Amino acid sequence: MSEMKVLYFAWLRTMTGVGEETINPPAEIDDLGGLIEWLKTRSPGHAKALADLTAVSFAVNHEFAEPGDGVKSGDEIALFPPVTGG
Repeated sequence: MSEMKVLYFAWLRTMTGVGEETINPPAEIDDLGGLIEWLKTRSPGHAKALADLTAVSFAVNHEFAEPGDGVKSGDEIALFPPVTGG
């Protein structure tokens, strides 16, 4: 698989130590869940930030996404705390 951009917001940025990164995940990763598992291996901060996925929301190319959704080269993945309204 070729490059993807991953954006980290709020406390995810603090825990991972990066606001965004360009990654080249292994070719066999074809869904968001697999990508998240791979991201956990990038650093202890990534592993800690992504340990509880119920505390993280995801978007692929500006659309809310779930772990079973597909990802591909060129996608922009955003990780952020769940958004609450009022």
